[in-house]
Amino acid sequence: MRLFQHRLAAGIVCALAAGSWGAAPLAFAQDTATEPPAVHATELGKVTVTAQSRSQEAQDVPIAMAIVSARRLGDIAATDLSQTNLFVPGLVVDGSDPTQPTYRLRGIETSDFGIGTDSAVGVYVNGVYQTRSGGALMALNDIARVEVLKGPQGTLFGRNTAAGAISIITNEPTDQFEGNARIRLGEYGRRYGDALLNVPVNQDLALRLSVLDNQSNGYLREAVTGQHYGKDDEWGARAVARWQVTPDSTVHLSWDHDRLKQPSRMDIGLIPLSATDLYQRAPFPADPATWYNPIHAPYFNDAAGARERRQYNGWTLTFDHAFDWGSFTSTTNYAAYNISHVEDGDGTNHITTHLDTGVISDGRTLYQEFKLSGSNEHVDWVSGASFYSEHANQTSLATVNTDTYDTLAINSGLGAQFTPDGTLFHYFDSLLQAFHLPYRLLGEPWTETVSNKGRFSAWAVYGDAIWHVTDKFNLTTGLRYTRDRKYFDWYTPVRYAPGLDKTVAELDAAGILDLAPALTGGALSADALRAILTRNQIFPNAVGQLVTRDNRWSDFSPRLVADYHFSEDVMGYASLAKGYKAGGYNGVQPGSQFAPEKVWNAEVGVKSRFPEQHLLLNASVYHYRYTDKQTLVVVPSTSGLGVPSYQVSNTSQDATGLDLQVQWQPLAQLQLGFNGSYIDSKYASARVPAGLDSNGDAVYLNVSGQPVDEPKFSYSVTGDYTWPGVAGGALVFHASYGYRGRMRCNDASVYQGKCALPTNFDLGAAQQRTDLRVDWNARDGHWGLGAYVNNLFDQRYVSGLGTISQSVLGTPYAYVTPPRMWGVEARYKF
Repeated sequence: MRLFQHRLAAGIVCALAAGSWGAAPLAFAQDTATEPPAVHATELGKVTVTAQSRSQEAQDVPIAMAIVSARRLGDIAATDLSQTNLFVPGLVVDGSDPTQPTYRLRGIETSDFGIGTDSAVGVYVNGVYQTRSGGALMALNDIARVEVLKGPQGTLFGRNTAAGAISIITNEPTDQFEGNARIRLGEYGRRYGDALLNVPVNQDLALRLSVLDNQSNGYLREAVTGQHYGKDDEWGARAVARWQVTPDSTVHLSWDHDRLKQPSRMDIGLIPLSATDLYQRAPFPADPATWYNPIHAPYFNDAAGARERRQYNGWTLTFDHAFDWGSFTSTTNYAAYNISHVEDGDGTNHITTHLDTGVISDGRTLYQEFKLSGSNEHVDWVSGASFYSEHANQTSLATVNTDTYDTLAINSGLGAQFTPDGTLFHYFDSLLQAFHLPYRLLGEPWTETVSNKGRFSAWAVYGDAIWHVTDKFNLTTGLRYTRDRKYFDWYTPVRYAPGLDKTVAELDAAGILDLAPALTGGALSADALRAILTRNQIFPNAVGQLVTRDNRWSDFSPRLVADYHFSEDVMGYASLAKGYKAGGYNGVQPGSQFAPEKVWNAEVGVKSRFPEQHLLLNASVYHYRYTDKQTLVVVPSTSGLGVPSYQVSNTSQDATGLDLQVQWQPLAQLQLGFNGSYIDSKYASARVPAGLDSNGDAVYLNVSGQPVDEPKFSYSVTGDYTWPGVAGGALVFHASYGYRGRMRCNDASVYQGKCALPTNFDLGAAQQRTDLRVDWNARDGHWGLGAYVNNLFDQRYVSGLGTISQSVLGTPYAYVTPPRMWGVEARYKF
């Protein structure tokens, strides 16, 4: 069946065919057409981009890039970047936690979710860096295009672009009065609307306002409460004013707002447990042969206040002035955000395995850049200086109850050292009940937290010049110097359990705790029992202490590029570039710090057009060495009843890869495209945690020379066919097909929840997705109707495994991809 679906999907796409995702789009692919445009073959790929901090045609830029136009985003009804997955090979955006998204590009990912670390893939909106906690995954609002720049971009974009950069370009005010509105209705209660109004106030002033509202009921219900999960609730707005102060001076002032208010991420439990006996404990250790397939498993969530919340506001002031010799640009941005993420951490609703986890943070950023640029017959240059500052606060929390700790005591064997039944709270609670004493120890909630404060700043100076050595040969030299400073602190208060503390105080006052030696056969003293009842178990380090770190790092990031134009339509290039990501800290590991990441990338590529064949072909081959890569791993607890934690492990990796982009326009009505990626990524050096040995000590595996999780192959095929003269307009058929190969495992992958286990589902399987769309557009361009289906064959995958609770509670859980969804759309433009 899967083979049939695979072939049918490919057949549909090849029959309809497409302008390629991730390639420079056909020039007429920016707007929905009512008639097949008469595009000359030499116009293929003539899309203006700003990848090198200056406006250029994509085919003249010696960087491997993927360009996603506004139309392409509309074709799949994408509301944020995570919904482009599988259609931009080499790029994976995990939006399952929209308040803390992760980006993976060419096999490089920073998965840590705290304010102490940055992503290795920088996200920029109109040139302004977005923090991962702030605006890195906002709703796509009035977007012109998205430029995905592959490989290190340290010279042009600066810090935190070691793997590449995603540059989101929005539309700016124009001199024409215009507006549009769009509404989508679809499966699972989908209700989406956006609107735009552009008003030229006078010849010098223009205003542009856009809004969107994205709602849905969700595709999954909690088995007990019936509450919907996987739902959408996001509202966004963007306002821009353009003032032509003088013929040579322009001011832009913009405001971006985003509000997200959704249920939490879905941790789908894998262990079959009683639906009525909430005190049943999961078998330990967990037997993978008995696990549910999470795609079909009942869903339980008992997290108190489970939620995803984000509030973001950003203001940007840009001043441009043109001189005879070039131009000056000043960009000032201020942004403020707050997020709240709380989720069920065990995948069950059982009292004996209760675990909630969460991150709550807020912050504000300030960015200032001054840029000078110019060009003449000998050189095209740009230089500048920038300053970035961020003040951020974060609290990581975990909530359990005293029944949970009895489960930990039983599973760890610690309880058996002290009590006959292997429990702690239950054993003493049962004794209290036996003597009819009015004290209870079970069912008491217990919360532990770690609070962080981060004060970060960075300044940089840079220069980049394209030297026109001959009419055909260019040499680009660039260099950026960056100076980072990061202050970070940790404070871990004593665990919060007011109900339990009240009971313990009463027991102590009554002298009952002093009976501990007699009740445990001398195994526990009164002081030892008090410690078990009151000390931190989840975050046990540096309790009550303020731990601080203050580090400074500096970096030189150069690039050297040679490009040669063999003809007007064929350009070859070779480049050597360095990327840099600042060092950082793990928010739940007091005193931890890690070094900056650095990557060197060598690349050779060609960008070409063949006008007579109506063909565009771009390809590049690259090799990089990535050092001190910060990888988030699960580290087991080696003390008492502790729960494993996420910590950052430093590794180094090498990769060799190939990117290929093809576009073909055999007919005026038909466009075909292919975009593919191959990568062989391996650890150069790495020691990764992989559980505990028989003595309870952490086991670290040396996976040097073994594959990183990145699949070798991924590709997309997309297509458009225009049928003119239908009901006073034209029909446009679109199809997109994406494929991402099987995860490559290493010896530690199973423990980290990334690769295959002998279970009833396939973890790390190859993934496929097929989207179809048909649009009718009126000849005058004012009206449009559409219908679409995403994930046509309802192919769902297990995208990750949660192993923290599995290793101590026996309750693994999984994340799964969304099901098939369809919708209809109506548009009006004036």
